[in-house]
Amino acid sequence: MAHHGVYPHDIVPPRSHYYDSGRFGRLFGKLPAFASDTPDVRAALLEIGKAGGIMDAKDKLSEGPVKLITDPTLSAKNSDNPTLTAGFTFLGQFLDHDMTFDPTSSLERQSDPEHIANFRTPSLALDNVYGAGPGGSPHLYDQGPGKGIKFLLEETGTAGKQDVPRNSQNVALIGDPRDDENLIISQLQVAFLKFHNAAVEHVKTKIKLTAPDQIFAEAQRIVRWHYQWIIVHEFLKKTCGEAAVNDVLENGRKFYKWHNDPFIPVEFSVAAYRFGHSQVRPSYRANFTGNPGSQPFFGMIFTPTPSNPLDPDDLSGGCRAPRRFIDWPTFFDFRDGSVRPNKKIDTTLSTALFKLPGSVVSNPDAKTNPSSLAQRNLLRHLTFSLPSGQRVAKAMNLPVLSKGDLGDLKQYGLDDRTPLWFYILREAGVIENGERLGPVGGRIITEVFLGLIQGDRTSYLSQEPDWEPFLPTVDTSKQGEDFSMVDLLRFAGVA
Repeated sequence: MAHHGVYPHDIVPPRSHYYDSGRFGRLFGKLPAFASDTPDVRAALLEIGKAGGIMDAKDKLSEGPVKLITDPTLSAKNSDNPTLTAGFTFLGQFLDHDMTFDPTSSLERQSDPEHIANFRTPSLALDNVYGAGPGGSPHLYDQGPGKGIKFLLEETGTAGKQDVPRNSQNVALIGDPRDDENLIISQLQVAFLKFHNAAVEHVKTKIKLTAPDQIFAEAQRIVRWHYQWIIVHEFLKKTCGEAAVNDVLENGRKFYKWHNDPFIPVEFSVAAYRFGHSQVRPSYRANFTGNPGSQPFFGMIFTPTPSNPLDPDDLSGGCRAPRRFIDWPTFFDFRDGSVRPNKKIDTTLSTALFKLPGSVVSNPDAKTNPSSLAQRNLLRHLTFSLPSGQRVAKAMNLPVLSKGDLGDLKQYGLDDRTPLWFYILREAGVIENGERLGPVGGRIITEVFLGLIQGDRTSYLSQEPDWEPFLPTVDTSKQGEDFSMVDLLRFAGVA
């Protein structure tokens, strides 16, 4: 019956032994699936995740992108998060593309995660930026004045604003095509390309290396280590809480272990790490001066059918135009009053995410290939036989949400066997008021991120755990002991 790693739908795949590198495995391989893949369960998940259902914020999208930001009553169910700014949503997406390249996004019936190859070694070493390096990915690098060790960038058409390189059909020439999915992550890719280029100049002038291969290697190490520092000390501490991060750094990991090389657990990739979908705003201010008359460019994160494909009215990627650039003070806090929050981590998702555009979901089908992101996430729990949030919490010896905390799932019989993604979102909402992840979600995210960095023999946590960043900081009192996304953007020359 079982062949090609696909099990008949009533058999739970056996416990992962993590022997293969670069694979998606399990943290809790002995736990049964939260439910059998039956028509009733499938129908319940589709109902929970449908447009207009219990997870839909019911934002008034027809009012347009500006009012959705300025008038809170238009997104009354979709609360802002006072502790996380809008940029962290997209930094989280960027990190996801760095650690995984998972081409199996279809909602096929159950698959054994042990047999889904992750096409890259899971790590946080900026493979999505560097590709295979100057030798293996020469098209990413400037072969002219940059001598093949700096990244190629191109002008947007607005003075001082740059875009990723593109071919004649506007396809981005970058290390991971997913980093051009929307304007914000595409411009984050530009920021990292420019961060590397600035590090090359730093190595030439401050460290005074002259051989191109040595300059590149040292610049890459500086970039990677400062980036990893930001993941540990800014992204994780803000998202999971300082206590959770410090506990794993000081006392080690309890649940995420491997034999040879790190792997990506499905409890992380299919459930816990999809918490970021709850943070997405329906619309954003991309920049302050991009529209005619130096007016701000506001756009929906995406629309089902964008206008002019060469310069759509939403924030979709895959194109270049003079107004398509990001002013970062809206997304990260430069202390000038411009920053905007992201949405709380809870079981409410922005309405735009319930009708994904055709560029994301080709040939949508209401039951097998839905265009609602919430439905897609929930159905994947059947695809991968994920355990319930309650069983995972018990296995981790952490507090379990009460049935009352999940009362809106009672009619579906899922208030005591809740899909892990929904459980982790509800846990964040109930225990942390949606400002950060709760105990189960926070612990899974923290262990996997720190484990991936510790499992990379080139990372700062492997080579020099006491290392501290040394590039300049906006807050000079933090110089030599801290480094944030604001500092990275400033050093890169994009803010």
